[in-house]
Parts: sequence; structure tokens; C-alpha cells
Amino acid sequence: MEVLRLYEDGAGESRFDTYDISMELKDFAPPADPLYVSEAESATRFVMIRLPAGWGGARHPTPRRQILFCLGGELRVTASSGEERRVVAGDAWLMADTTGKGHTTAVISEGPVDAVIVQLE
Repeated sequence: MEVLRLYEDGAGESRFDTYDISMELKDFAPPADPLYVSEAESATRFVMIRLPAGWGGARHPTPRRQILFCLGGELRVTASSGEERRVVAGDAWLMADTTGKGHTTAVISEGPVDAVIVQLE
């Protein structure tokens, strides 16, 4: 499974790439049939967020390594390098730019953005 990743490079610029999450066919929930599962990763907590239409945040690094699962709406994320990506319902976005120049985020949908953020250890 491939997810969007935002990270900082050696010069402190935030940049985008994709991050491949390996999955293996496993007996995850017997007696249900096997399904594809990634390796477990420790998480500390999760939050649900709603960003209202028109919301925009000042440039910042992410406060901790975390992954956002967009449930509805659309975001534009701009890395400090100038690269932009859109995050829409169904997308997963791994935020790993915990230092450096950071990124900006803006709601570009007509309605709010609803999402779940899982904070990783």
C-alpha cells in the first residue's frame, strides 16, 4: 500500500514522496478468511479533527510523527520546497517532517475536512 509522505531533507526543506507499506496475507481475524496486513506500528493516541471550509494554517513542522486518514473534504499541503499535494477522502498522509522549515495546510473543499490522526511513537 502506498501513502503520501512529507519529510524534511538534510537542508531542512519539507518534501513529498511516497511511502510503501508492505503487507502480507495473514490470518488476522480467524475464523474470517486471511487478509493483507501490515506490520504493527506502535501508536500513542489518535484524534479526530474537523477543519472548517476556508481554514488555513501557518507554516510549521508536524509536532510529532503521525498519519492522517482523510474521511471527507480536500486539503492542499504545501511543503517548504514549494511542492504541493492534495489530500482527499480516502487518502492517507504520513507526516514525518518533525524538524526543519515545515509545511502549510489549507482546506480547499467547499465544506470542512474531517480526518483521523494517529500519532506514532
